[in-house]
Amino acid sequence: MTQWQNTPQEHNGVMHNAYQTHHTMIDTHMAQYIAAETKRQQDHIELIASENFVSRDILMAAGSILTNKYAEGYPGKRYYGGCEHVDQVEQLAIERAKSLFGCAFANVQPHSGSQANQAVFLALLKPGDGILGMSMDAGGHLTHGAPVSLTGKWFNSVSYGVNPSSHRVDMDQVRDLAKKHRPKLMIVGASSYPRVLNFKEFRDIADEVGAFLLADVAHISGLIVTGHHPHPFPYAHVVTSTTHKTLRGPRGGIVLTNDEDLAKKINTAVFPGLQGGPLMHVIAAKGIAFQEASTQAFSKYIGAVCDNAVALASALSDLGYALVSGGTDNHLLVMDFSGSDLSGQTAQHALESVRITTNKNGVPSDQRSYVQTSGLRLGTPAITTRGFMVSDMEIIAQCIHQRLGNLDGPVDDLVKQVEQLCQKYPLN
Repeated sequence: MTQWQNTPQEHNGVMHNAYQTHHTMIDTHMAQYIAAETKRQQDHIELIASENFVSRDILMAAGSILTNKYAEGYPGKRYYGGCEHVDQVEQLAIERAKSLFGCAFANVQPHSGSQANQAVFLALLKPGDGILGMSMDAGGHLTHGAPVSLTGKWFNSVSYGVNPSSHRVDMDQVRDLAKKHRPKLMIVGASSYPRVLNFKEFRDIADEVGAFLLADVAHISGLIVTGHHPHPFPYAHVVTSTTHKTLRGPRGGIVLTNDEDLAKKINTAVFPGLQGGPLMHVIAAKGIAFQEASTQAFSKYIGAVCDNAVALASALSDLGYALVSGGTDNHLLVMDFSGSDLSGQTAQHALESVRITTNKNGVPSDQRSYVQTSGLRLGTPAITTRGFMVSDMEIIAQCIHQRLGNLDGPVDDLVKQVEQLCQKYPLN
């Protein structure tokens, strides 16, 4: 077992597995579904880049009695009584987030990364203001101005893309669009971009046009806090992130800044602007995740995540598959089926039939719809948590190749291969 894995832990002299249920649920139907999902996670190779497996401590906090407590407001300024202990919980989470990211302010209440972004929009913008973010087919997120999102409906949204040949952010286009449209907010960040982001260059352009710069680092926050990706501070005015994905915490969001005036606006935007009572059980779990992410073991884990991603990308490339940007610098890669009969949707369903879990994804200048897509996104955070190593990436690539190369063929042998890998690295 590698030193960064989530290991069974001892409680009152008894070793417990984090992903086994030790309480018999009265609701047998719901218990059945939870047990089935537990088995699915145990038996599948999880390659969805935004998913991970949390530690037992995080699971315990997220399922703790703190879920019973209403605590509208902030530590020391609540609208309910009996908050003296949850005040300590939230304040500890705040201090740990500030220490981890090296910033002066953290709001740990957002229920998701999307709501963290919405809080920034509410704090800094008015309906009709301009925003400039990455287009979805280039790797951007829904909340970065997609037409179907609130950001695309309420704001004057303009999108930048990537160079058509290198698939790297086209900074000349970013500068030209910024000068032409003079957005009030620029967004740097992505949900399926496999290369390094240049925060300084974005800030230089934002300063040229008088815009705020938001760095949405939801996917790469674990890499950032361990030094495996450049840091958004001091360049970004505001930083948002999820607390799961590469940070390996509970599902949720955070907002960070070093600007005292912006901090006040962000707090007001989160509560009472967007949310009522915070989820104190999740905030406790976030605090534990921040502590775990500050350890040397976590840094080694992230290094292994990146090594595995590079190895998987290399193995797939050697098998003849095109990859967006030709590879990866981080935890994810995107297979590009443009020009072939294979769609991302078909590839996702085919791999799921052999217990390899992925997600269809758009690619730059995608000619297919968002339902079909021409890409498939793969990530290594979850399998690395289980203990998968570089040597296993060739095996996974071969399994992917065999399935996608014979969509109508038998699956039993591939299922057995996947089963053997999963048994080799049990989900603890």
